[in-house]
Amino acid sequence: QVQLVESGGALVQAGGTLKLSCAFSGSAFEFYTMAWYRQTPGQQRELVAKIDPFDDIHYGDFVRGRFSILRDNSKKVVFLQMTNLELEDTAVYYCRADFSQNIDWGQGTQVTVSP
Repeated sequence: QVQLVESGGALVQAGGTLKLSCAFSGSAFEFYTMAWYRQTPGQQRELVAKIDPFDDIHYGDFVRGRFSILRDNSKKVVFLQMTNLELEDTAVYYCRADFSQNIDWGQGTQVTVSP
């Protein structure tokens, strides 16, 4: 059974940086496509970034080069490095693991960007 635990969410000023982590518990991490999503109240979750087992990466259009996703298969962790944060980046950020149509979500971590 897969468990995902996000950490690193915080209150940060606009223009600042933040690094989120998602710790994966379970087996075969290296075969999972890992992703970060975010959600604001009343809105659907939207894809921030995803990385597949071959390190192919896709970012949401709003990222515009500001974020980077990275996985460490040896430690079973996926990171989201965020720079030049904007007010609109305020959201709960969720980690997602996807393998052969089995999808698991973390509990989320709050990122708040202040003026």
